[in-house]
Amino acid sequence: MPFDWSWFWPELWVSIEQTLYMVGVSLVFAILIGIPLGVILVVTREGGILEQKIVFTVLSTIINIFRSIPFIILVVAIIPFTRWVVGTATGTTAAIVPLVLFTAPYIGRLVENSLLEVDKGVIEVAQAMGATPWQIIWRFLLPEALGSIIMSLTIATIGLIGATAMAGAVGAGGLGDLAITYGYQQFQTQVSIITVVLLVVLVQIIQTIGNYISKKLRRR
Repeated sequence: MPFDWSWFWPELWVSIEQTLYMVGVSLVFAILIGIPLGVILVVTREGGILEQKIVFTVLSTIINIFRSIPFIILVVAIIPFTRWVVGTATGTTAAIVPLVLFTAPYIGRLVENSLLEVDKGVIEVAQAMGATPWQIIWRFLLPEALGSIIMSLTIATIGLIGATAMAGAVGAGGLGDLAITYGYQQFQTQVSIITVVLLVVLVQIIQTIGNYISKKLRRR
């Protein structure tokens, strides 16, 4: 029986919009949380400019806990919290809550690694100039690591795209939901193939943009 395309294209565009919505909003909140997490991990660690071993240990442990929880389990585990935040535990907007909690710790750890790559001599020069810890972070540490941070955010964005696809398994909408509902449950292989291709293309676009921006920043 030939595949009926009449219903597919409207569903596809809605799914693309839902995926971009989930990725965009979740990424913004995850960055707003994740970058400060990464900075705090670096400055409070042993030998950091604001060394606080207790803060570092507690924060690092919390991040490790969230990073160790598979996304599907996280979605189910925080249903009461999600419902409290957005008023519902299902749908595209509800998926943003677990997506942020899943991605923010990952970004925090990636940003931490990027900042640790900065030459310690830069920090020493800043301290010798009498810069305050905030000035060191804002004017020296972050600018020096910016190219690497962009690559870290690119990696995190790609992981977030994969998570939005998994969110489709719990009715969050998006391309993942389209693939599961029609491609898997109704055995419409064409749907699965098209959604996979679109996700691959989206990942390639994100990676290319990230590589370009990072390369430009590293050349400065």
